[in-house]
Parts: sequence; C-alpha cells; structure tokens
Amino acid sequence: MTAATNLRARMLGSVRYYVGGEGEPLLLLHGLAGSTGNWVELLPDLVQRYRVIALDLPGHGGSGPLPRRPSTTDFAAVAAAVLEAEESGPAVVAGHSFGGLVALRLAHSRPELVRGLLLVSPAGIRTSHRIVQAIALTTTTARPGRWVAPLRHRYAGRDWYRRAVFRPWFVSDALSVTPSATHGLLQAQREHTDTKSAARAMIADDPRRDLHGISCPAVVLWGARDPQLPIEDAFEYTRRLGARLRVVADCGHLVIVERPHAVLDALAELRP
Repeated sequence: MTAATNLRARMLGSVRYYVGGEGEPLLLLHGLAGSTGNWVELLPDLVQRYRVIALDLPGHGGSGPLPRRPSTTDFAAVAAAVLEAEESGPAVVAGHSFGGLVALRLAHSRPELVRGLLLVSPAGIRTSHRIVQAIALTTTTARPGRWVAPLRHRYAGRDWYRRAVFRPWFVSDALSVTPSATHGLLQAQREHTDTKSAARAMIADDPRRDLHGISCPAVVLWGARDPQLPIEDAFEYTRRLGARLRVVADCGHLVIVERPHAVLDALAELRP
C-alpha cells in the first residue's frame, strides 16, 4: 500500500499514520475495525491531488490503544494532534462510518483545524439503537475478521470469498470489491489491539445536539443500499449540518471501496 502510493509511515507516540502527496491537506479517518488500508482504492488518486494524512485510529492497525473508556472526543483529539504535528490545519477531513463520527467531533472541538468535511456513511444516529449497539460490541469482541483475513492471500480474487466476507452486512455489490480492496480491508485485522473501546465510544455518542455548532462546508455521501445505516440518517445529517447530500445507487456501507470515484467526486465539491 505505501509503496504503491509513496506514503511514508510516521509515529506520534503510539499512533501510526501515513503522509504523502502535495497540495491541500486531507486527513483520512477509517471506520470501526478498519485501518489506513481501507482507503487503498482511493490513495493513488488522492496523493496526486492532496497532501494526504491517513491515520490508524487508536487501537486499530499499528496504533496503540487509548486509556480506559475513551470518548469519541478523545479519538478526535488524537487526530488533532496528528494535524498539529504535521502543521497541516486547516484540512479537509474525510471520515468513513466511525471515522465520520470522529471527524464531526474534530470539527466541533477544533474548528480551526477543519476546513471542510466529507462524511461517508457516518455513524452516530442509528448507532444509538440497541440492536446496532449489540452487533458492534459482539463483532469487536469476537473479531471475525481476524479468522478470515489470512485466507485473503489465496482467495481475494475469488468471487465466492468476497461474497462470503462482505455480503450482506457490508456491501451491496460484492463483485465491485476488487482483490486489492479486499487486501486493504483485511490486512490489519490481526494487528488491532482494542476495537471494542471505539465501539463503546461510538454507541455512547449522539452528535446531533452539537451539529449546529459546525460551520465548515460539509458533504454527506451515502450508499443507497447501506445495510447498516439507513438513508434516513443521511437526510438528518444533511439537514442538521446544512450539508450537500450525494446518494450512490446500488452501493452498501463500504462506499470507499465499492464506488471510489463517487468519493473523489464528492471531495471535489470541497475544493476551494
């Protein structure tokens, strides 16, 4: 991943992040139980247009965990520290799922560091429901990804494997997930040290009461067939933020790998 995109790994304390490209700063925040590798389909294009800073959130990938019982604001503080270390604010911040919720907390707590937001299927509304909470805690406890991840080396190019791993909970069209995206989504599954704290922080946070305090431009991007977060959440985020909404047809929760060009088009809306 880093060799293909000329990204350089760096550490800030126990936090691993990657930097590459030139131009306007763009911070990438992945979803729950993900890693920087989740952006693999987008990185070759992004480093041609932006100075990309891609973060492994605490407890994920190569980043150590936060102290006991962190909040989403604590995760946002880590992202702020990385931006400050790189002298890269204000930046456009793109967050997927849990990363979208962290992006919102960053924009609310440190508005001087955020010029614009791309929220790709952000968590925070439906994740307050009990069934979603139970699923999040169960999956971050059992961590099924660590068992299927080693098989990717042999089967990432097989249609049946991608269907078995990603449908129906993650994607609408499993065949749109390329072998390289499959590796990017699964490569860090055995590195994670504490995804449950992120799950707890996610389900404890309802950002809606604070959205009126976010004034930077925002674009909300949503898969029309997202099996995890309903399209009604997209409408509510758009209304409360005064944001622009883009809905991607025949697309599930993993928009960043199912329809990467939709992400690039949405980011273009935030360019000066």
